[in-house]
Amino acid sequence: MVVAGRQKSIAFFIALGAGLISISVLLYVGWVILNWRTGLLLFLGVILLAVIISGVVLNTTFLVREIRRNEQQDAFINAVTHELKTPVASIRLYLQTLQTRHVDEEKRKEFYNIMLQDSERLLNTIEQILRTGRMAATGRRPHRMRLDLGSLLEDCAQRARTLHHLSKEALHYEPVPNLAVLGDAEELQAAVMNLLDNAVKYSRPPVRIRLSAEALSDKHIAIRVTDSGIGIPPSELKQIFKRFYRVPGPFTAKVKGTGLGLYIVRAVAKRHGGKVWAESQGPGSGSTFVLQLPLAS
Repeated sequence: MVVAGRQKSIAFFIALGAGLISISVLLYVGWVILNWRTGLLLFLGVILLAVIISGVVLNTTFLVREIRRNEQQDAFINAVTHELKTPVASIRLYLQTLQTRHVDEEKRKEFYNIMLQDSERLLNTIEQILRTGRMAATGRRPHRMRLDLGSLLEDCAQRARTLHHLSKEALHYEPVPNLAVLGDAEELQAAVMNLLDNAVKYSRPPVRIRLSAEALSDKHIAIRVTDSGIGIPPSELKQIFKRFYRVPGPFTAKVKGTGLGLYIVRAVAKRHGGKVWAESQGPGSGSTFVLQLPLAS
């Protein structure tokens, strides 16, 4: 249904462009044939020319956006297909090995650990897709409650270390003072985890990430995730929060992902009355993501 609607929209704007071009041709012919009505035709010509220019600009802008959106959706489908297929194939392979061959106990435990990691990766991908759908549902509001920010960030840091096999030096968490936020625990945890996951994925070894938070005023706090990774070009600092968008480049093309993580972070920030932005001096200089949230009164 979505594809059919998009095709109808494209057809409409193509027809609009063709109609405007036809009007310009008729206007020219009318000018030649009825040149004795110079004043009237000049007035109409100026109006129609403005309409034609506006229509062509609108038409071109719409088509370019549609082409880009289609490309992003195709890239998203390919990424999701890969993210779903790879862990399933891995789990299937290890299960077949356990079923058809005799495996010693130590090797069996190793296989179980790998399958658990693959299942976690599969669940994370599915949860990202489902969460994106829930964020798009305008009728659903976050279930807000008073949360201790220090505990929430410490849990996220520990979970990221376990998931990505990082040491405390690789992911350094700076304990925060007694700060509390009013929000949905699941959504805020998802936002912070997405920032940490991105920092890990876009960092070259050795990974060095810092998670911290501070009060900006008596009303807002800022959660910062800083890495020493590949950095972000200044022209991409705002684009990266769009749905399905991924920064083009040879390194980012090798990084697995769906292009939904930062979109979810921005959606969570908006739903909690906050905002998020990225800071970077450019490629190779690392980056810092700042998630601003209101303090609980």
